[in-house]
Amino acid sequence: MKRIQFDYEVGEITYKVVGDRHLTLYTFKPPAQFTHPRPAILFFNGGSFKIDPKLPNQFQHQAHYFSTLGMLAICVDYRNGADEGFIPPQAISDVKSAVRYVRRNANELGVDPNNIIVCGSSAGGYITVSSIMFPDLDDEEARSRNVDDIPNELIIFSADMDGVDIMRRRYPDLVDEAAAFSPLHHIKKSLPDTLWICGTGDDLCEQNKRFVDEMNQAGNRIEFKTYEGMEHGFFNYGKHENIYFERTKDDIEAYLRRKNLI
Repeated sequence: MKRIQFDYEVGEITYKVVGDRHLTLYTFKPPAQFTHPRPAILFFNGGSFKIDPKLPNQFQHQAHYFSTLGMLAICVDYRNGADEGFIPPQAISDVKSAVRYVRRNANELGVDPNNIIVCGSSAGGYITVSSIMFPDLDDEEARSRNVDDIPNELIIFSADMDGVDIMRRRYPDLVDEAAAFSPLHHIKKSLPDTLWICGTGDDLCEQNKRFVDEMNQAGNRIEFKTYEGMEHGFFNYGKHENIYFERTKDDIEAYLRRKNLI
């Protein structure tokens, strides 16, 4: 795996070992004046199903900002298209493992185990939603599963919820079983309270709106926030002179403050 470069000082914690792959939490610690226990926010980057995937530093600027508000912010390294033999269910399992690690080690990390937020974009959004909706997709040993892997809050930036479509395009060998891990095919009450952000110019916007509407009808509580005309990934640092990076960052902060999470 490529050496990941960050613009900030980060801690590195191995949360899972698979073969010779050491999966890492890149941590951004809050200033010393913030007392324990503190909220934790875990970021799962998009673009991870490609052979040359995006890296966890996609969210480093958001992570740095939220650490200044007193949160332990974490950019999560998970298995991706650069790993030999990779398939998306592996990444779904890694989400569970990362949440469990933070909750299991909450005292050491200075984290409130009941205040863990997960944020995912695109492929990272698909795997975070799937990790919650499909409890059987798990490669950890049974003895490790006694720690809850469901985050307390969820934040999604536009993500394809049609697992069948994802597998058809990228992993055709999995098409026959893909409906089993396709959120769009399993509408049910299952998610924690969620903020969902999407640009109306994104090809996934209508599908995301349909999914959110149907999930809300099933009893979930998802707030759907749109940005007129914006494309997939419009919120990334460095795009649009950072106007939408700042606005979406503020959206997340306002949401977390309304929920008394920070």
